[in-house]
Amino acid sequence: MRAAIGRIGLTLGVLLVAVALNFVIPRLMPGSPIRAIAGGGDVGELTSRQRDELLERYGLDDSLWTQFRDYLTGLLRGDLGTSLGDGRPVTTHIAERIGWTLLLVGTALVVTTVLGVVLATVLTTRSGSKADTGGLSTSLALDSLPPFWVGMLLILVFGVNLGWLPTFGATSLIDGGGVLDVAKHLVLPASTLIITGFGQTYLVTRSSLISVMGSTHLAHARVRGIPERRLRYGHTLRAAALPIHTLVMLEIGWLISGAVVVETVFAYPGLGRLVFEAVSARDYPLLQGSFLLLTVTVIVANLIADLTYPLIDPRTRSAAS
Repeated sequence: MRAAIGRIGLTLGVLLVAVALNFVIPRLMPGSPIRAIAGGGDVGELTSRQRDELLERYGLDDSLWTQFRDYLTGLLRGDLGTSLGDGRPVTTHIAERIGWTLLLVGTALVVTTVLGVVLATVLTTRSGSKADTGGLSTSLALDSLPPFWVGMLLILVFGVNLGWLPTFGATSLIDGGGVLDVAKHLVLPASTLIITGFGQTYLVTRSSLISVMGSTHLAHARVRGIPERRLRYGHTLRAAALPIHTLVMLEIGWLISGAVVVETVFAYPGLGRLVFEAVSARDYPLLQGSFLLLTVTVIVANLIADLTYPLIDPRTRSAAS
């Protein structure tokens, strides 16, 4: 219990630092949000008085400390502010986009985890064979590929040359898009994340399984006459579950960061695309709200990983104590 409270306290500290950085970093970017506020027109066309009026209207003429105080006050009320571009609440923008990102990241996470764990479990039992060597070489190669390059390659092959799949955008069911249309637009972005994320899952699972296979307790289980199949999918996989569980939680953060790039490449209407649009427009409130949600997701995923360790491996309870 004490260890759990300590982890939660540490997580809150990390969250406070993330909130502060979330406010500071957008304001360190070159450029000004006035262009977006003015509707994308030439800032030079605005008079000095017009620029001052725009800055005053959105509170950008206040000191950084005043802006930060207002930002924290808004967070405590659950108010992320309003977009400088269209004046709509940031929460509305996020609500419109978060479903797409959950669909993309959730699909990639499930497929990557299942595929990586199953293939690693099957091939590791034939350690040193051609199949195992091929799986290891393939996973190392895929792990080194940048998501944006894989995405553009998939667009070129399956979108341009073959014409099988759409290469950008998506239409929701509410706006008239069918389930098949949503699935078609999901295939290429999700495949990009799966291809670039599979290698890490496979390598960690394989390494964990190999370390467990040489353990003493597994040798004792084999001497007791437990069938090899049960040893492979029961004892071995269960003993190696802790690193795999940690990887899955960390994979959430990797997929979310990768989604920013992938959604930009495919113009996919998720939070990653929203971040790109906010950066381009120097829309501070929109950028802060999007980054904060992505950051909180990663932090909470790591906290869940820490708190659930004892449920997976009881030995970690005594270590935590």
